[in-house]
Amino acid sequence: MTSTTDKAVIPPSPSASDYATDPTGKPLIPNVTDPFALFNDWMAEARAKELNDSNAMSLATVDADGMPDVRVVLLKEVTPAGFVFFTNLESAKGQQLKANPVAALGFHWKSLRRQVRIRGTVERVTDAEADEYFATRAAQSRISAIASDQSRPLPDRSVFEQRIAELSEIYGDGPDIPRPKFWGGFRLTPVEIEFWQDQAFRSHDRLRFARKGDAWETGRLYP
Repeated sequence: MTSTTDKAVIPPSPSASDYATDPTGKPLIPNVTDPFALFNDWMAEARAKELNDSNAMSLATVDADGMPDVRVVLLKEVTPAGFVFFTNLESAKGQQLKANPVAALGFHWKSLRRQVRIRGTVERVTDAEADEYFATRAAQSRISAIASDQSRPLPDRSVFEQRIAELSEIYGDGPDIPRPKFWGGFRLTPVEIEFWQDQAFRSHDRLRFARKGDAWETGRLYP
């Protein structure tokens, strides 16, 4: 087993020769006025090139004591109203968002060498929206959501597996598996969106959108 103090596990910083084999002619971020249109363009490119979960995003929250937390979840909808994800409402993130309805999102598309950072306020989606999405999930995924006391201690994995087996006997693979009341979604309404594009020798390109009323103010940031 590798020692936790072994620096050999950390890749070194890129050298000049590394950059020489990685062309520096990456396009700069275009000067656009609609951050959602730009996000959708980048997401479409990521979906075409990322091997796994192009819609994966880091979700950062703060608990009632002010302690930060972060995990990776999946983006399920984006509109000018905001960014939507779903979860067990009684999970750690669900309780944290109830206590402090603000959050940050982070997308990192390694194959494109791009990032998007988003900050904003959070609110629950409607029951109708949650029902509609829940119905699109595979039957076993819905059963797993019902069976899970998410974020709570699990004495043994077999307990969870037994719950799944029992619920599978009840519901089978039918389309009428109900959404539990403790499961729903959140919409993050952004107040700030930043796009980041890798450039050689750390001369990265950053474009920030800040909401001012119903409009967006844009400006570039030093890398």
